[in-house]
Amino acid sequence: MRVILADSNDIVRVGMRTILSSEKNIEIIGESRNSQELKQQIKNFGVELVLIDYTSVGFDIDIIHSILAIDNKIRFIAITPEQSAQTLVDALRSGVMSYVKKDCDIGEIINAVKETARGNKFFCGKILETIQRASIDVNDIDFESFSCEAVVLSEREIGIVVLIAEGLTNTQIAEQLFLSTHTINTHRKNIMSKLGVKNTAGIVMYAVKMGLISPNKFLFAADL
Repeated sequence: MRVILADSNDIVRVGMRTILSSEKNIEIIGESRNSQELKQQIKNFGVELVLIDYTSVGFDIDIIHSILAIDNKIRFIAITPEQSAQTLVDALRSGVMSYVKKDCDIGEIINAVKETARGNKFFCGKILETIQRASIDVNDIDFESFSCEAVVLSEREIGIVVLIAEGLTNTQIAEQLFLSTHTINTHRKNIMSKLGVKNTAGIVMYAVKMGLISPNKFLFAADL
C-alpha cells in the first residue's frame, strides 16, 4: 500500500509518518506540503492512498477532484481538525472516501488507512455525529452510541443502504442481490447499529447526507 502524506504542517507529517511506518504493508512514498507538490508526486509515483488535510495552508478541497480526474482509483482519507457539517459533506461529495479527526487516537488512524485500502469507508464517530446533528431529526438518532470509535460500512452494507434509501423492501433487496430475506434483515440491523439510528428514516437521511443518493430520490420506506 503506497501512501502520500499531504499536510503543510511539518510536525503533523512527522507524526503521521511515525504512526504508519511501523505498520507492515504500508509504504510512505512521499510527503506533500501543498497542492502543487501533491500533484507532482502523484504523477511521479504510483500511489493508492493519500492522507490529506485539505484545510491546511497550501491546500484546498478542489485538489481532490482534480487528482481524481487524473486517476479515479486513488483513495483519499481526510484528516483535519473539527469542521462544520456542510464542510464535511462537501468533502465527501468531492471524493474523500474516509474521514477522521486529528485528535482521534492512533489506532483509529491506522484502521482508517487499512479499511480505506480495502475499499471500505471509515468515519470517526464524532464526524458522523457532526453531520447528523446538522439536519437529522434527533428522534431518529441514538447520540449516546456515538464516540470517537470508528464507523465502518462494508461495500455490501453501502449497497444495501442505497437500496433502502431508494425505497426497496427487504424482500425486493434480497431478490436483487440474490440473498435471503433473513440475510438482508441482518444487514439492516447491523447498519442501524453502526450508524446509531433507530429506523429506516435514519438510514435514508444518512444516505442523502453522504451523497449516496440524490435528495431528489428521497423516499422513506416503511419500517419492516
